[in-house]
This record gives sequence, structure tokens and C-alpha cells, in this order.
Amino acid sequence: MHDIFGISPWEFSALAAAAMVVGFSKTAVSGANTVSLAVFAAILPARASTGVLLPILICGDILAVLTYRRHAHWPTLWRLFPAVGAGVVLGTVFLGFAGDGAVRMSIGVILLVMAGVTLWRRKQAAAADAEPTPTRAARVKAGSYGVLGGFTTMVANAGGPVMSMYLLSAGFKKLGFLGTSAWFFLIVNSAKVPFSVGLGLIDGRSLLLDAALAVFVVPGAIIGRACVNRINQRLFEQLVIAATVLGGLQLLLN
Repeated sequence: MHDIFGISPWEFSALAAAAMVVGFSKTAVSGANTVSLAVFAAILPARASTGVLLPILICGDILAVLTYRRHAHWPTLWRLFPAVGAGVVLGTVFLGFAGDGAVRMSIGVILLVMAGVTLWRRKQAAAADAEPTPTRAARVKAGSYGVLGGFTTMVANAGGPVMSMYLLSAGFKKLGFLGTSAWFFLIVNSAKVPFSVGLGLIDGRSLLLDAALAVFVVPGAIIGRACVNRINQRLFEQLVIAATVLGGLQLLLN
């Protein structure tokens, strides 16, 4: 693997472990793949890392949809998609002009702010037991989170934590959270592929590395599926928020 992006066997091992974390995050603790994002960005050139990671994420999304496809809340998805599309376009423009440092800084700040807002809201009121209803407030919140999610997922594949904060703040329970998130990211990440190709982030060389790494997503997803039923709702939410904060700090400090 040394000829692909000039990485060593040890670096490939780290990327393989990060690919396993992607699988785990997609079927257990959404947002944990911010750790994978940091590993890929540390080993590969920052912009190139987003192109390599995207197909790995899509592999994880497919496995998550196969596992939780019946638990999605589609009204929430339809409210999010228009705003996410706008965010993806903004992110594409931003990528065309911003340097790697600006990208990492902006995403890190957004993740930390989202985690803080979610913690504050959860202290103000307990999460509702029912799934969200299509009120004006819900549409406004979906729009703001959707634009942020589209922007962050386009520029750094970091939309997971933003969407995690939205779904937690909307009161989703574990299976509904995972099912809605699975379908959301399969559709959004697949839609990002043409933009990434157009920006030169995905090419034959990146896909060759993806082919070698994709197999490691599967055991991570299997481990995540085995663990998720053993994680209670409160711990699940704490892990999601902790993963978001960790990912934001990693982006700011790297």
C-alpha cells in the first residue's frame, strides 16, 4: 500500500482501524466516526482524505440501512433534505476557496457549539417520548440543522455529529435515531459523490485505497450491532454527545 498516497503499512493499519470505527458508528454510536475523520485527515492530505473517506462512509451507510431500515422516520427526513441540499452547495463553494486550516477550524467550532446547544436544551426540558411533529418550530430547527449538516458533511464528512445533535434534540429514541440517521446519510452521502468527483476529491487512486479499506467496515458494523442492544438510552445519548465533543476538539487541535 506504500504507493497509494505514500502511506506505510502502519499508516494503513490506522486507516483500517478507522474504517472499523465507521462501521461501528453507523450501527451503534452515531458521531463516533469523527474519530475516523481525524485519523484519515492526519495520515492523508486533508482535502484528499475527504474523498477517500466518503466511499467508506457509504459502505457503512448501506450496512446501517440493511440493519435499521424499518425504524426510519420519513417525515423528519423530508423536512431535512431541502436544507441539507442548500448546505451541500454552500460546502462545495467553501471547499473551492478555503484552505485546510479554515475547514478544520470552522467544522470544529460548529460541532462544539452543537453539542453545547443540545446539552443546554436537554437541561431545559426532558426529551419528548413521541416522534417530532411538523410544527413551525420543528421546521425552523430542521432547516437550520439541515444547512449545517449539509455544509459540514460536504466539507469534512462531519455531518454525523450535527445530525446526531438534531435527532437527540428532537427526542428520538435509539432505534428511531439509528434508522433515520442510516437512511439520511445513505441518501446524502451518495448525492455528494458527483460534487466530490467534480472537485477532484475522488479519483482512481482514492478508489483503489477505498477498495482495500472497505472490507474493514463490515466487522465494525457487526460489533456495533451486537453492542447496541446492551446500551441503554441515557448512555447512548451520552456517548453520542461525547463523540461529538471529541471530534470537534480533534479538528480544532490538529
